[in-house]
Amino acid sequence: MAEPFLIASNLHKSFNEFKAVNDVSFTIEKGEIFGLLGPNGAGKTTTIRILSTVLPADYGDVIIGGYSVKENSQAARQLIGVCPQDLALYLELSAMDNLMFFGRMEGLRGKEARAQAIANLELMGLLERAKGKIEKFSGGMKRRINLAIALMGNPQLLFLDEPTVGIDPQSRNNIFETILGLRDKGLTILYTTHYMEEADRLCQRIAIMDNGKIIAIDTPHNLKSQIGPPDKITLEDVFLKLTGRTLRD
Repeated sequence: MAEPFLIASNLHKSFNEFKAVNDVSFTIEKGEIFGLLGPNGAGKTTTIRILSTVLPADYGDVIIGGYSVKENSQAARQLIGVCPQDLALYLELSAMDNLMFFGRMEGLRGKEARAQAIANLELMGLLERAKGKIEKFSGGMKRRINLAIALMGNPQLLFLDEPTVGIDPQSRNNIFETILGLRDKGLTILYTTHYMEEADRLCQRIAIMDNGKIIAIDTPHNLKSQIGPPDKITLEDVFLKLTGRTLRD
């Protein structure tokens, strides 16, 4: 059996006395879309920061493409693309200039950066708007540019953090189709969202976090089967059953 592309082993992270991540372990197979779900404050963001080499774990390790984040974070980082929830765009620059800038940050030379920028803009259906300033773009277009930037450098592992927040159904569907196409090309994806129907539609497996721990991990079908007929139960039903209905502010 092939080795998983990402292996998270016994991750711990505390801030003073608060345990944000408490013994988290899971794997992601190559070419899999893996969902990481949880209420606010569950530990998802801290976990992703550890996985993406931004934040060191107190204990435990992450192996990405055979590279230990603890021992060789630079090699692991070269395999990663991150699409953050907060838009990381220069509004006064054009779409092309944004992609070129972030391509250079990934170490791409001029011709290669431009070639990848063109390919990624075309993938997102925005090549005709390459010279347009980001400040003039709709919310959905900005989200698609955000994803295009994450693909600069041809990452093998993509972190998507709430990639469809606040956009129209057409843009959301375009992003869904793009993500599924990337998976079909072999890209490995970690997907976080508060939209349960998105996770059900896209993810082969889902881990649900709460209070810094993984409290469930399985396919959407199997998770739903644990509490009732999977054709009548929603993933939101599962989520609320496991994490409760108390508000998390």
